[in-house]
Amino acid sequence: MGKELRLILGDQLNYQHSWFSEPDPEVVFLLMEMRQETDYVTHHVQKVVAFFSAMRSFSRFLAEGGHRCMYLTLDDPANAQSLTQNLDWIISREGFTAFRYLLPDEFRLDKQLHDYCKKLGIPSQVEDTEHFITDRSFLQTFFAGKKTYLMESFYRELRKHYQVLVNGDQPIGDRWNFDVENREAIAAVSEVPEGKGFANDVADLLQLLDSSGVNTIGSVPATGLDWPIDRRQSLESLHYFCEELLPHFGKYQDAMHTESIYLYHSKLSFALNTKMLSPMEVIRKVESLWRQRPQAYPLAGIEGFIRQILGWREYMRGVYWATMPEYAERNYFGHTAKLPSFFWTGDTKMNCLKHAIKQSLECAYAHHIQRLMITGNFALLAGVHPDEVDRWYLGIYIDAIEWVEITNTRGMSQFADGGLVGTKPYVSSANYISKMSNYCGTCFYKKDKKTGANACPFNSLYWAFYERNRPLLEKNPRIGFVYRTLDRMQNKQELLQQAEMYLASLDDC
Repeated sequence: MGKELRLILGDQLNYQHSWFSEPDPEVVFLLMEMRQETDYVTHHVQKVVAFFSAMRSFSRFLAEGGHRCMYLTLDDPANAQSLTQNLDWIISREGFTAFRYLLPDEFRLDKQLHDYCKKLGIPSQVEDTEHFITDRSFLQTFFAGKKTYLMESFYRELRKHYQVLVNGDQPIGDRWNFDVENREAIAAVSEVPEGKGFANDVADLLQLLDSSGVNTIGSVPATGLDWPIDRRQSLESLHYFCEELLPHFGKYQDAMHTESIYLYHSKLSFALNTKMLSPMEVIRKVESLWRQRPQAYPLAGIEGFIRQILGWREYMRGVYWATMPEYAERNYFGHTAKLPSFFWTGDTKMNCLKHAIKQSLECAYAHHIQRLMITGNFALLAGVHPDEVDRWYLGIYIDAIEWVEITNTRGMSQFADGGLVGTKPYVSSANYISKMSNYCGTCFYKKDKKTGANACPFNSLYWAFYERNRPLLEKNPRIGFVYRTLDRMQNKQELLQQAEMYLASLDDC
């Protein structure tokens, strides 16, 4: 019997995978830290050290379980810093006679390994990661012949198929979607728990990145990395969220506040996207808590949380595999502007963007409304090229892997796909931001002013966005009222001139 090499990528840390059910002396597992992965965009330093820490923890888990494991560190002299070049010399040096890998979740890695195996001189095989609820092709098959992919119908199908919050084929509570009840602002945050922290020591990894010359953004707190890096910590995070945060999550899931970064959000996305947690185990745990203690867990919040995982997460992955690589080129509005320089510093007079960006640089985190309705909203109103927006989101957030980032950014946030994911652009004036946060109260700009000195840029940019994109949007039935309102405005030209002033000097906003 020959030796078999099995590759594990950094986001394939599934402790429950069948590969690891029992050790096989003829199987060697391989994990690698590579510049290929640290350098394809400029990543947040917490993202890089979190991935490396989680990979090293996983390697220890394999060794403790009796598995044979090779771990190639970033500074290993033999490390060619390329996935395929490293595979070449490892397979040759060790005399492996077979190669297996798990389905990558990024198109670039999927293609790289597929092309590599076609030229490989030993037998190869690819297997499922045993993580996602649907397979790659499910969404495309489900929406065969459709011009748009309606998430709600996809979500309902999965609810019924997997019997999640249903009685037979009908939703518990007689409604599939409680989103309208999950949009409250939060006035005071004194009762919000501090959150579950870990203070993982990553000093050696920070030194490694520095000595290797890896370029990163952001910083790591002096107390250590606050994100889970193994299965045990991931389960602790899940338990903490369920017991301390979930009862209030739904009501305030769209809220934003200057004095609370995480509010009642779960911070489970990194553990999920590296596969340390399974989406179905999270869904089943949350659902079971509601069934055991319905008085403590409002159904609207439970449904809202489950929709994020069973609905949006699976849906976005399906869209990714149904549309790549063409999806990465879509630019429906033909936007060309550069990302303002303050996206890398947070140094802007707009209080909402200052908080969302500085928080992102500090924690490698922002919740979905901050990403969609603050940073994404401004980028869309400002006409920033989707490539610029993609690179920023992919780099700055700890949970950003392309399959989930690009569909949310280029699709949901920037409407660059022309409506495949979202039925309308998600843009707003200052009114929405003021309603859902306390950002506007201490801002340099005045939320109620549309023109003149200190007028909030969101106000004029909002109307200018719709005016310049009238040929593309006017017939959209969801936003016809916007054009009716715009055409009745007596100060329309003044508004558009105000917007032009801001667009001409975005860095100064």
